[in-house]
Amino acid sequence: MTEAGPGAAAAAAPAGEPMTPPVGLAGLLGERGLGLRHLAGPAEAEVHGVHASEMADPSPYLLGGELLLTAGAELTGAGAAAYVDRLARAGAAALGFGVTPVHEVVPAGLAEACERYGLPLVEVPPGTPFTAVARGVGRLMAEARTRELRRVTEAQRSLAAAAARPDPVPAVLSRLTAALGGWAALWEPGPRGAAGPGGAAAGGEPGEEVRAALAGLALRVAPGSPATATDSLGGTRLAAYAVGGGRVLALATPGRAPGDHTIASVGAVLLTLLTASGPAGAEPAALTRLLLDGDPDAALTPGPWYAVHARGGADPRALAAALGTVLLDPHGDGVRLLTDREPAPQPGWRLGVSAPAAPAELRTADAQARRALTRAEASRTPLARHTDPGVTGLVGEAEARAHAEALLGSLSPTLRETLRAWLAHHGSWDRTAAALGVHRNTVRQRIARSAALLDDADLDDADTRMELWFALRWLSPAPARPSGPPG
Repeated sequence: MTEAGPGAAAAAAPAGEPMTPPVGLAGLLGERGLGLRHLAGPAEAEVHGVHASEMADPSPYLLGGELLLTAGAELTGAGAAAYVDRLARAGAAALGFGVTPVHEVVPAGLAEACERYGLPLVEVPPGTPFTAVARGVGRLMAEARTRELRRVTEAQRSLAAAAARPDPVPAVLSRLTAALGGWAALWEPGPRGAAGPGGAAAGGEPGEEVRAALAGLALRVAPGSPATATDSLGGTRLAAYAVGGGRVLALATPGRAPGDHTIASVGAVLLTLLTASGPAGAEPAALTRLLLDGDPDAALTPGPWYAVHARGGADPRALAAALGTVLLDPHGDGVRLLTDREPAPQPGWRLGVSAPAAPAELRTADAQARRALTRAEASRTPLARHTDPGVTGLVGEAEARAHAEALLGSLSPTLRETLRAWLAHHGSWDRTAAALGVHRNTVRQRIARSAALLDDADLDDADTRMELWFALRWLSPAPARPSGPPG
């Protein structure tokens, strides 16, 4: 999820999130069996993984947050500063330097460069293999994951218990603040439909600036928009969750742990069930299952489920009955439904139907159904289904192919194939040459020729690479060899 500054466009949250917290560098240094020693740079860092490389420039292969392990086989004293600069720019968490067999001691220039660029430098002693360091990081991450899962489970149980109290909404908000810290509020729809202050709240009251930023987020989770939005203001993390009926769960917390989104999502589901005014019996049954099992997925059977967006008819309840469900949510000039039966066209309605989804995937399914309804209305068909789970599904096929042909029309089939392989291998000359069975100089010449034919396009620019990648995908199916969007 992309974080945004105050006033920037907030990002839609994923249905779930990684539950593995990073390892603190201090904890890794404390592992007695490894004998690691901090030499330069900050003593604190968050390590998300380990990468070992003896390349002169491993930065293209770093995802960010790794502890890079090297013995300095391709590193010279004169190149230490440039080497560390590239690692810092690539987002490396720290550099672990193994003494022997290449260097008897850590080069002084390397320590100076790490201090200058703020990259932690750790000495790996001769008796510690890099595999032992990797296992140490894996063990610490597993322990952190276990602690985080236990915290999330306990929070789910406490939220379920709070929802069973005589005054459940304030109780759920109070448990949210206990689990996440900060402040939580259930905002009610205002005169113009936008949710705002006026409902229940718990925790320390935030300042006006925080409340104003949360009000902006609340607008971004209005009906028909993403179900979750996040932002940050100084050291405060902000989040808004659509609760149904125009209500919004607003959160302002001092930080964000890996399991916080899961906890907040459980709170949002409970508040949705507690405040819903749908068909009699539907919400109590779902809420009972949720409370008994302490798991939001337990509110529904495993499915598969279909999210449906519909518009045009006069009787939403009759539509729900025809689709075999009581789970409907009228909003605006349309209606949203959830059914475990595969929907069929219905007289008088235009329907947008998601791909089959598990309960944990329903937020994504809701967005799919919304886009499918837009296509159904544009094509004047009674029902449109979501078929492409990728970014290509956001653009019509004919329009996408026309754009791709206009963009890539100057390139021969050979140049297109080379450009696609080069992008798929993240700009690696050697790996592209091996995949195509040609010399690396041939790859360089073809890529240079492609850039020239594309009006001297800057192929180092991430936006340019991404546009070319999707254009190439729209023109031809993916090849059998490993591929992925350019990094």
